Amino acid sequence: MTAPPRVLTVAGSDSGGGAGIQADLKTMLALGTHGMCVVTAVTAQNSLGVQGAWELPVDAVRAQYRSVVDDIGVQAVKTGMLGSAEIVEAVAELIAGTDAPAVVDPVGVSKHGDALLAASALDSVRTKLLPAATVATPNLDEVAQLTGVRVESEDGMRRAAAAVLAYGPAWALIKGGHLSGDAVDLLTDGSEEHWLRSPRHDNRHTHGTGCTLASAVAAQLAKGRSVPEAVAAAKEYVTGAIAAGFALGGGIGPVDHGWRFREA
Repeated sequence: MTAPPRVLTVAGSDSGGGAGIQADLKTMLALGTHGMCVVTAVTAQNSLGVQGAWELPVDAVRAQYRSVVDDIGVQAVKTGMLGSAEIVEAVAELIAGTDAPAVVDPVGVSKHGDALLAASALDSVRTKLLPAATVATPNLDEVAQLTGVRVESEDGMRRAAAAVLAYGPAWALIKGGHLSGDAVDLLTDGSEEHWLRSPRHDNRHTHGTGCTLASAVAAQLAKGRSVPEAVAAAKEYVTGAIAAGFALGGGIGPVDHGWRFREA
Protein backbone atom coordinates (compact mmCIF):
# COMPACT_ATOMS: atom_id res chain seq x y z
CA MET A 1 0.00 0.00 0.00
CA THR A 2 1.23 3.48 -0.87
CA ALA A 3 0.98 6.05 1.91
CA PRO A 4 -1.25 9.05 1.21
CA PRO A 5 0.27 12.54 1.12
CA ARG A 6 1.46 13.59 4.57
CA VAL A 7 0.48 16.88 6.22
CA LEU A 8 1.73 18.18 9.56
CA THR A 9 -0.24 20.58 11.75
CA VAL A 10 1.60 22.62 14.38
CA ALA A 11 -1.13 24.01 16.61
CA GLY A 12 -3.00 23.88 19.90
CA SER A 13 -5.46 21.27 21.09
CA ASP A 14 -9.18 22.12 21.29
CA SER A 15 -10.76 19.82 23.87
CA GLY A 16 -14.18 20.46 22.30
CA GLY A 17 -12.98 19.00 19.00
CA GLY A 18 -14.14 21.84 16.75
CA ALA A 19 -10.93 23.74 16.09
CA GLY A 20 -7.18 23.35 16.62
CA ILE A 21 -5.37 20.11 15.87
CA GLN A 22 -8.64 18.18 16.10
CA ALA A 23 -10.17 20.19 13.25
CA ASP A 24 -6.93 19.99 11.30
CA LEU A 25 -6.67 16.21 11.49
CA LYS A 26 -10.33 15.71 10.59
CA THR A 27 -9.91 17.98 7.56
CA MET A 28 -6.76 16.20 6.43
CA LEU A 29 -8.49 12.82 6.64
CA ALA A 30 -11.57 14.09 4.80
CA LEU A 31 -9.36 15.32 1.97
CA GLY A 32 -7.46 12.08 1.52
CA THR A 33 -4.21 12.89 3.30
CA HIS A 34 -2.43 11.54 6.38
CA GLY A 35 -2.48 14.10 9.16
CA MET A 36 0.21 14.36 11.82
CA CYS A 37 0.53 16.86 14.65
CA VAL A 38 2.85 18.91 16.80
CA VAL A 39 0.93 20.08 19.86
CA THR A 40 1.95 23.58 20.96
CA ALA A 41 -0.62 24.13 23.68
CA VAL A 42 -3.49 22.43 25.48
CA THR A 43 -6.72 24.34 25.93
CA ALA A 44 -9.78 23.74 28.07
CA GLN A 45 -12.35 24.75 25.48
CA ASN A 46 -15.99 24.14 24.64
CA SER A 47 -18.81 25.75 22.64
CA LEU A 48 -18.92 28.68 25.07
CA GLY A 49 -15.26 29.70 24.93
CA VAL A 50 -11.76 28.99 26.20
CA GLN A 51 -11.57 28.42 29.94
CA GLY A 52 -7.80 27.89 30.08
CA ALA A 53 -4.67 27.42 27.96
CA TRP A 54 -1.29 25.91 28.77
CA GLU A 55 1.67 26.11 26.41
CA LEU A 56 4.08 23.22 25.99
CA PRO A 57 7.81 23.81 26.49
CA VAL A 58 9.63 24.93 23.35
CA ASP A 59 11.85 21.83 23.54
CA ALA A 60 8.74 19.61 23.42
CA VAL A 61 7.45 21.45 20.35
CA ARG A 62 10.80 21.15 18.61
CA ALA A 63 11.16 17.47 19.51
CA GLN A 64 7.71 16.58 18.15
CA TYR A 65 8.47 18.35 14.89
CA ARG A 66 11.85 16.73 14.38
CA SER A 67 10.47 13.30 15.31
CA VAL A 68 7.85 13.46 12.55
CA VAL A 69 9.76 15.27 9.83
CA ASP A 70 13.06 13.40 10.17
CA ASP A 71 11.46 9.95 10.00
CA ILE A 72 8.11 10.19 8.22
CA GLY A 73 8.56 13.34 6.16
CA VAL A 74 5.92 15.84 5.09
CA GLN A 75 4.46 17.24 1.88
CA ALA A 76 2.96 20.30 3.60
CA VAL A 77 2.95 21.99 7.01
CA LYS A 78 0.19 24.07 8.58
CA THR A 79 0.58 26.29 11.65
CA GLY A 80 -2.17 27.50 13.95
CA MET A 81 -2.14 28.53 17.61
CA LEU A 82 1.47 29.08 18.70
CA GLY A 83 0.95 31.18 21.82
CA SER A 84 4.32 32.68 22.70
CA ALA A 85 7.15 34.47 20.92
CA GLU A 86 9.50 31.62 21.81
CA ILE A 87 7.28 29.01 20.15
CA VAL A 88 6.63 31.26 17.14
CA GLU A 89 10.35 31.71 16.55
CA ALA A 90 11.15 28.02 17.00
CA VAL A 91 8.39 26.97 14.60
CA ALA A 92 9.41 29.60 12.06
CA GLU A 93 12.95 28.24 12.08
CA LEU A 94 11.69 24.67 11.72
CA ILE A 95 9.38 25.31 8.77
CA ALA A 96 11.97 27.50 7.04
CA GLY A 97 14.30 24.51 7.12
CA THR A 98 11.70 22.05 5.78
CA ASP A 99 11.39 21.44 2.05
CA ALA A 100 7.60 21.62 1.93
CA PRO A 101 5.02 24.38 1.49
CA ALA A 102 3.85 26.02 4.72
CA VAL A 103 0.38 27.43 5.36
CA VAL A 104 0.45 29.93 8.23
CA ASP A 105 -2.82 30.70 9.97
CA PRO A 106 -1.74 33.56 12.28
CA VAL A 107 -4.25 32.73 15.01
CA GLY A 108 -4.71 35.63 17.42
CA VAL A 109 -8.07 35.06 19.08
CA SER A 110 -10.64 32.30 19.29
CA LYS A 111 -14.12 32.42 17.76
CA HIS A 112 -15.33 33.66 21.16
CA GLY A 113 -12.73 36.44 21.40
CA ASP A 114 -10.31 34.66 23.75
CA ALA A 115 -6.64 35.56 23.22
CA LEU A 116 -4.56 32.69 21.79
CA LEU A 117 -1.40 34.65 21.02
CA ALA A 118 0.60 36.76 23.46
CA ALA A 119 0.88 40.42 22.48
CA SER A 120 4.65 40.05 22.84
CA ALA A 121 4.61 37.43 20.05
CA LEU A 122 3.17 39.69 17.37
CA ASP A 123 6.53 41.00 16.23
CA SER A 124 7.88 37.45 15.96
CA VAL A 125 4.92 36.51 13.76
CA ARG A 126 5.61 39.50 11.53
CA THR A 127 9.38 39.14 11.23
CA LYS A 128 9.97 35.38 11.60
CA LEU A 129 6.84 33.37 10.81
CA LEU A 130 5.23 35.23 7.91
CA PRO A 131 8.47 35.31 5.86
CA ALA A 132 8.56 31.50 6.06
CA ALA A 133 4.98 31.09 4.78
CA THR A 134 3.97 29.86 1.35
CA VAL A 135 0.44 31.04 2.13
CA ALA A 136 -0.67 33.22 5.04
CA THR A 137 -4.38 33.04 5.84
CA PRO A 138 -5.38 35.88 8.20
CA ASN A 139 -8.94 36.95 8.80
CA LEU A 140 -9.68 40.67 8.97
CA ASP A 141 -9.21 40.87 12.75
CA GLU A 142 -5.81 39.24 12.41
CA VAL A 143 -4.88 41.61 9.56
CA ALA A 144 -5.67 44.53 11.86
CA GLN A 145 -3.73 42.97 14.73
CA LEU A 146 -0.64 42.34 12.60
CA THR A 147 -0.60 45.33 10.25
CA GLY A 148 -2.90 47.99 11.68
CA VAL A 149 -4.96 47.95 8.47
CA ARG A 150 -8.68 47.82 9.22
CA VAL A 151 -11.02 46.62 6.48
CA GLU A 152 -14.66 47.65 6.56
CA SER A 153 -15.64 46.60 3.03
CA GLU A 154 -14.47 44.48 0.12
CA ASP A 155 -12.70 47.51 -1.36
CA GLY A 156 -10.15 47.41 1.47
CA MET A 157 -9.05 43.82 0.95
CA ARG A 158 -6.35 44.68 -1.59
CA ARG A 159 -4.79 47.08 0.91
CA ALA A 160 -4.92 44.38 3.57
CA ALA A 161 -3.23 41.87 1.26
CA ALA A 162 -0.45 44.33 0.40
CA ALA A 163 0.18 44.97 4.10
CA VAL A 164 0.45 41.24 4.83
CA LEU A 165 2.63 40.54 1.79
CA ALA A 166 5.02 43.24 2.93
CA TYR A 167 6.10 40.87 5.72
CA GLY A 168 7.26 38.25 3.23
CA PRO A 169 4.82 35.38 2.63
CA ALA A 170 4.69 34.19 -0.97
CA TRP A 171 0.88 34.43 -1.03
CA ALA A 172 -1.72 36.10 1.17
CA LEU A 173 -5.24 34.75 1.51
CA ILE A 174 -7.31 37.51 3.09
CA LYS A 175 -10.49 36.04 4.53
CA GLY A 176 -13.47 38.38 4.28
CA GLY A 177 -15.89 36.24 6.22
CA HIS A 178 -16.47 39.01 8.79
CA LEU A 179 -17.87 41.37 6.12
CA SER A 180 -21.54 41.48 5.16
CA GLY A 181 -22.88 39.93 1.98
CA ASP A 182 -21.30 36.95 0.23
CA ALA A 183 -18.29 35.27 1.85
CA VAL A 184 -15.47 36.82 -0.18
CA ASP A 185 -11.77 35.96 0.10
CA LEU A 186 -8.83 37.43 -1.81
CA LEU A 187 -5.79 35.35 -2.73
CA THR A 188 -2.82 37.23 -4.19
CA ASP A 189 0.94 37.09 -4.52
CA GLY A 190 1.11 40.78 -5.31
CA SER A 191 0.89 40.31 -9.06
CA GLU A 192 -2.04 37.99 -9.73
CA GLU A 193 -5.36 38.07 -7.91
CA HIS A 194 -7.97 35.41 -7.31
CA TRP A 195 -11.31 36.45 -5.78
CA LEU A 196 -13.21 33.56 -4.22
CA ARG A 197 -16.90 33.98 -3.52
CA SER A 198 -19.49 31.74 -1.96
CA PRO A 199 -22.99 32.29 -0.62
CA ARG A 200 -23.18 33.19 3.05
CA HIS A 201 -24.98 30.41 4.91
CA ASP A 202 -27.35 31.37 7.69
CA ASN A 203 -25.65 29.15 10.25
CA ARG A 204 -24.11 30.38 13.49
CA HIS A 205 -22.22 27.12 14.06
CA THR A 206 -18.89 28.11 12.51
CA HIS A 207 -16.35 27.16 15.18
CA GLY A 208 -13.10 26.01 13.57
CA THR A 209 -13.62 27.70 10.19
CA GLY A 210 -10.15 29.26 10.02
CA CYS A 211 -8.31 26.12 11.14
CA THR A 212 -10.31 24.06 8.67
CA LEU A 213 -9.62 26.33 5.71
CA ALA A 214 -5.88 26.52 6.35
CA SER A 215 -5.65 22.75 6.83
CA ALA A 216 -7.61 22.18 3.63
CA VAL A 217 -5.18 24.41 1.73
CA ALA A 218 -2.25 22.46 3.18
CA ALA A 219 -3.86 19.13 2.26
CA GLN A 220 -4.39 20.25 -1.33
CA LEU A 221 -0.82 21.53 -1.59
CA ALA A 222 0.42 18.17 -0.28
CA LYS A 223 -1.45 16.54 -3.16
CA GLY A 224 0.55 18.62 -5.61
CA ARG A 225 -1.91 21.36 -6.47
CA SER A 226 -0.79 24.90 -7.19
CA VAL A 227 -1.58 27.56 -4.60
CA PRO A 228 -4.58 28.98 -6.54
CA GLU A 229 -5.93 25.47 -7.18
CA ALA A 230 -5.41 24.45 -3.55
CA VAL A 231 -7.16 27.53 -2.19
CA ALA A 232 -10.13 27.19 -4.56
CA ALA A 233 -10.61 23.54 -3.56
CA ALA A 234 -10.23 24.41 0.13
CA LYS A 235 -12.80 27.18 -0.17
CA GLU A 236 -15.30 24.74 -1.68
CA TYR A 237 -14.69 22.24 1.12
CA VAL A 238 -15.01 24.74 3.96
CA THR A 239 -18.15 26.29 2.44
CA GLY A 240 -19.81 22.87 2.58
CA ALA A 241 -18.55 22.34 6.12
CA ILE A 242 -20.04 25.67 7.24
CA ALA A 243 -23.37 24.87 5.60
CA ALA A 244 -23.46 21.57 7.51
CA GLY A 245 -22.32 23.01 10.87
CA PHE A 246 -24.27 21.69 13.81
CA ALA A 247 -25.24 22.66 17.35
CA LEU A 248 -23.02 21.27 20.10
CA GLY A 249 -23.23 22.35 23.72
CA GLY A 250 -24.77 25.66 24.68
CA GLY A 251 -22.83 28.01 22.41
CA ILE A 252 -21.30 28.07 18.93
CA GLY A 253 -21.11 24.63 17.38
CA PRO A 254 -18.46 23.39 14.92
CA VAL A 255 -18.43 23.13 11.17
CA ASP A 256 -18.95 19.59 9.91
CA HIS A 257 -15.63 18.23 8.69
CA GLY A 258 -17.27 15.03 7.49
CA TRP A 259 -20.04 16.64 5.43
CA ARG A 260 -18.97 14.93 2.22
CA PHE A 261 -19.14 11.52 3.87
CA ARG A 262 -22.71 12.17 4.93
CA GLU A 263 -23.69 13.33 1.45
CA ALA A 264 -22.46 10.09 -0.12
